[in-house]
Amino acid sequence: MKVEIDASYLRQIQKYPLLSAEEECELSKRIQEGDKRALTALVNSNLRLVVSIACRFKCSNLNAMDLVQEGNMGLMVAAEKFSWSFKTRFSTYAYPWIVQYMLRYVNNRTSFIQLPHRKEELIRKIQNAQSYLFQQYGKEAGVQEIALYLGMSEDKVKSVMTFAYTVASLDSETDSEGTPCSVGDIIADSHYSPEELLLREEEREELHSMIEMLPGNEKLVIWYRYNFENDLRAKTLREVSRIIGVSPEAVRQTELRAVKHLKAAVARKAM
Repeated sequence: MKVEIDASYLRQIQKYPLLSAEEECELSKRIQEGDKRALTALVNSNLRLVVSIACRFKCSNLNAMDLVQEGNMGLMVAAEKFSWSFKTRFSTYAYPWIVQYMLRYVNNRTSFIQLPHRKEELIRKIQNAQSYLFQQYGKEAGVQEIALYLGMSEDKVKSVMTFAYTVASLDSETDSEGTPCSVGDIIADSHYSPEELLLREEEREELHSMIEMLPGNEKLVIWYRYNFENDLRAKTLREVSRIIGVSPEAVRQTELRAVKHLKAAVARKAM
């Protein structure tokens, strides 16, 4: 699906006249002298070039005007760097700058994991080198061969390759020991441990039995203060005092005694 540009934006940029080669040279000279109006004029007259390039992109999940805006940023960088001494038309010089900014936007929007732009570029360089070397020699290239081909250190190549990743759907089918299943079925659940659940259940039962052995008020205070009823929050001293019918200070003292008794029970069990 091609991107669709806003009609009002198209009408707006069509108001700016196209420039001749001589006019581009004149504007370039003024820009080098620090003339901001000349820079604006050069950019505005080439906004249609950005739209033309954007219309060649085919991606359904792209925002057309965001893509154009990114291209406009590349256009502005090109206008600042362009020089009349290059002996070429500005559109020729600006084209790669515009495409570079657009591709950066596309990669960031379509990547599952967004990496810094420089790392994305290095990954693509290494992947292109791997493909080229494989075609040349008919085998996978090693780190040393890739580093030599790209003129990079082996450590740099290894470091960049750690950022590369592939994405697979958890619903995609695979074959595990002859049995068809999905990728998600064979991934271990690190959060589920039957042994740990059993130990927690035993600890919970032991704690409940210890609380049941406490004297009446101590059992009630611990029950409410440590939220064994699984309410949204544990009850305050004042709330427990209203339930039991004693003062908040009496509740506090009872809680201290109950905790002391529980600690003693745990110590006896450990002996």
